[in-house]
Amino acid sequence: MNDQPKSVSLTEDQRSALQAICRQRKVPVLVWKRARAFILLDAGVDAKTICFILDIGPTVLTEWKFAFAGAGLSFLGLKDYSQRQGHLFAAQEKALTEHFTNNPASNADEVCAYILAEYGQSYCSSGATKLMHRLGFVYKKPQSLPAQADEAAQEAFIAHYETLMTGLGSDEMVVFSDAVHPTHQSRLAHGWFPKDQKTAIKSTSGRKRLNIQGAIDLETFQFTFVEAEKINAQTTRQMLEKLERNNPTMARIHVFMDNARYHHAKVLQPWLNSPNRKVKLHFLPPYAPHLNPIERLWGVMHKWVTHNQHYATFNRFTEAILQFFRQTLPANWKDFRDTVSDNFRIISHDEYKII
Repeated sequence: MNDQPKSVSLTEDQRSALQAICRQRKVPVLVWKRARAFILLDAGVDAKTICFILDIGPTVLTEWKFAFAGAGLSFLGLKDYSQRQGHLFAAQEKALTEHFTNNPASNADEVCAYILAEYGQSYCSSGATKLMHRLGFVYKKPQSLPAQADEAAQEAFIAHYETLMTGLGSDEMVVFSDAVHPTHQSRLAHGWFPKDQKTAIKSTSGRKRLNIQGAIDLETFQFTFVEAEKINAQTTRQMLEKLERNNPTMARIHVFMDNARYHHAKVLQPWLNSPNRKVKLHFLPPYAPHLNPIERLWGVMHKWVTHNQHYATFNRFTEAILQFFRQTLPANWKDFRDTVSDNFRIISHDEYKII
């Protein structure tokens, strides 16, 4: 014994129950050790001495103490402590939750370091991961949101689009337009590979890129596009002219696009305002790329063509991209329509924790 404050204080009923367990002839060894440990702790025996007497490790005794604090005497007969509350008190876990809600950890090691520095408890990476899961955290990437999100403008756009689609004539069509600039580089992506196999993709050092301006019809998945050295007002006009040529039976072609400067270029206005023009432009709200379904088409294209793929030359890279738009898309568009759709949603910063 020593003069240190007791780390456990038993009630009379608890002490009597534990003493009765220790006097029994037929009692599981583990239950007897737990009962004996708490009798000694209550008597003021230091933890090191108890561990020596009972032949247990110091971490085991610590686990028993926290389990006893949460479950009382009922913990004595448990065989598995995988569901124990852990090494932290409830108040400490609450504070930990608040801290990492406001200061996200990049990895489990940061969690371990914080707990050790703040509470003096040592966690391994796997233990910290389990703790974070139990506290309601998941390991994921944050979403990217536009710096400015005008909810009213988004609502107005969706209402305008729905009104247009409701009254759309049989000789009218709607397309969504944008430009994409795939760069000749190997794009790494997750995949299932043999565990013991070192997997790699040859990198490309080129910086050349393909410039495509296109428009997608979500009803037929007709994709109209032009390729150019640079996307500007001229390529915009070329793409719109191609839309009119490819759809001679249409009296009106509604084109939704973003607010890129070349879409509003003065040199484009005389052509747009010329007599018998079929094209009518509609502009998305600022900072709202999520309202343009063609953005999702670019994602599908990358998944099919560039993810975990190596193209030794820029020509091969270009051929693969163009083949996707000319052959893969028309052949598989029914598989893509659930992804590339006008299932719009309104983005609000209030729905997210901005870090």
